[in-house]
Amino acid sequence: MEHEASDFDPNTPNVARLYDYYLGGKDHFPVDREAAERILAVAPEVRAAARANRAFLGRAVRHLAEAGIRQFLDIGTGLPTQGNVHEVAAKTAPGSRVVYVDRDPVVLVHARALLTGHGDDTTVVEGDLRKPGDILRDPEVLRAIDFSRPVAVLLVAIMHFIEESDDPEGILKTLREAMAPGSYLVMSHGTSDARPDAVSTGTEVYRNATARLALRSRARIRELFEGFELLEPGVVWLPEWHPDQADTIDFMDRPESSLIVCGVGRKV
Repeated sequence: MEHEASDFDPNTPNVARLYDYYLGGKDHFPVDREAAERILAVAPEVRAAARANRAFLGRAVRHLAEAGIRQFLDIGTGLPTQGNVHEVAAKTAPGSRVVYVDRDPVVLVHARALLTGHGDDTTVVEGDLRKPGDILRDPEVLRAIDFSRPVAVLLVAIMHFIEESDDPEGILKTLREAMAPGSYLVMSHGTSDARPDAVSTGTEVYRNATARLALRSRARIRELFEGFELLEPGVVWLPEWHPDQADTIDFMDRPESSLIVCGVGRKV
């Protein structure tokens, strides 16, 4: 990932704006739409996959809120859309504390505007997942999150922008060591086990975007949950993780067309 958060370049495809385009949002530029359409021409299921990823996030947050989690650290939050973490958590557990972390200036502006008037329960912080220690030491994060109590760390569709040279195990180890027993890691991750042509085109397009794709096999993604006890059903395709009926409509016979696997692990 070569572009720093302070760089705003409307002429370079931006991963947050691409995702917004897949979801049918309005916060994108011509360069983003052109890049997205290159991918959609080969893999039209990307739109459904993006929706499935948001749906998984909502189900996971609801599941953990029902399990008693009241603190959520969402790293790589992306542009706000429907069903944001604080909205989902508040329905089950009003008063839950949510911290959104992102390095993208467009995301930060939109997130702060969305959360105006939400009080102390929601916080937006600039931070880079490649520097997890900086996130964990951020005064705003520490005001909102008590790391002596269980917390849910959400890495939803972000780890596949962390290259091997960025030391993904080291990043996760730093986060894990800061989390109290009973905390949870929520992760979704694009996989190289998906359709080869979709993988090839997606990798090529994102090579020229604000972050490159680092797709991994399901087995490799499972390794990233080291130190966490995976909840059932383990690392599975998006529509296979505790789905509501509506979550399976786009993937009745082919859950692998969601292109992304996911899982939730508990620190014991």
